[in-house]
Amino acid sequence: MSETDIRIDIRNLVVDYGDVRAVDDVSLSVGRGELVTLLGPSGCGKTTTLRSVAGLEDPTGGSIALNGTLVYSAPERRNTPAEKRGVSMVFQSYAIWPHMTVFDNVAYGLRVRRMSANDIRSNVMRVLDLVQMRNFADRPASRLSGGQQQRVAVARAIAFSPEVLLFDEPLSNLDAKLRVSMRVELRELQKGLGITALYVTHDQEEALAISDRVIVMNAGRIEQIGTPEDIYRHPRTLFVADFVGNANVIQGQARGAPVGGEVNFVTVGGPVLRAAAGHAQAKGDAAALQAAYVDIFAPGRTDVPNATPGTIHRCMFHGDFIQYVVDWPCGQLLVRRPPTNRFAEGSAVTVSFAPEHCVVL
Repeated sequence: MSETDIRIDIRNLVVDYGDVRAVDDVSLSVGRGELVTLLGPSGCGKTTTLRSVAGLEDPTGGSIALNGTLVYSAPERRNTPAEKRGVSMVFQSYAIWPHMTVFDNVAYGLRVRRMSANDIRSNVMRVLDLVQMRNFADRPASRLSGGQQQRVAVARAIAFSPEVLLFDEPLSNLDAKLRVSMRVELRELQKGLGITALYVTHDQEEALAISDRVIVMNAGRIEQIGTPEDIYRHPRTLFVADFVGNANVIQGQARGAPVGGEVNFVTVGGPVLRAAAGHAQAKGDAAALQAAYVDIFAPGRTDVPNATPGTIHRCMFHGDFIQYVVDWPCGQLLVRRPPTNRFAEGSAVTVSFAPEHCVVL
């Protein structure tokens, strides 16, 4: 990514609350038209980082540049006010004014910028069309559903065509089904308008579904940056493996030099598995295996990779998939399979997985 394509550039950001360091030396960049998600548990520093970009927090150190312009710099003692940064933000609570109509909510920021009445109307109706809310323009905001309020919040945020859009857990207040559909709508809208977006969520599935890149944070620091598939398939640390997806963490020890990107992994339970060498430049004393990458076969199979005997301990039907808890020599293994070829609880089975899906940490 060239410097001219960078729209958000954060260098060595530090945010302290008294003796507590909320953000600890965070550096990241977001390119033109890219949607990057900060993912992590509560208290990891992701929202504080986002609010620092918006100008709603006073960092302790580092720098932030937006569209090539330095808006915060600790060495230069520069801190551009939020209203002059040219970014827009969608809050978790939507921040919709209940005493205003939908039209007036969206028009508010344009009126503050002293646009003409004609320009305000054309811009408001344009963005209401984009979020499928034109027919609600005259409705009081107090009479909107959660999903409709979310659409109004997005419309207000994009009404003045910002180059940078910030999302602070915008879907967390919606029910599960609406949350899934709104992910698609937000992604289509962001891509269609070419807006650069920094998105915050604690929902792993949401982050993987909508992002160009995911930044996993923990205790104020960045654990890993990568594409959704890379984060899911190739976690670099135990925290990322445990937090993203439904990974099984297998204790053991990598032995010998990698061959063809694979290494022998001697498990605590005894079996020797072939695993991806991954990023195990250091200890290599654990491996991560996502539940979706494990196959189950009838007992006695030996012609499949990493064939290991097991017993179905528990079977849980989830509709689109079945989650099995399998007793095997290394303890218990979570397995997600399609709802076909079901195995009953207590059945003897063979578990199998490709070495590339068992990543040494």
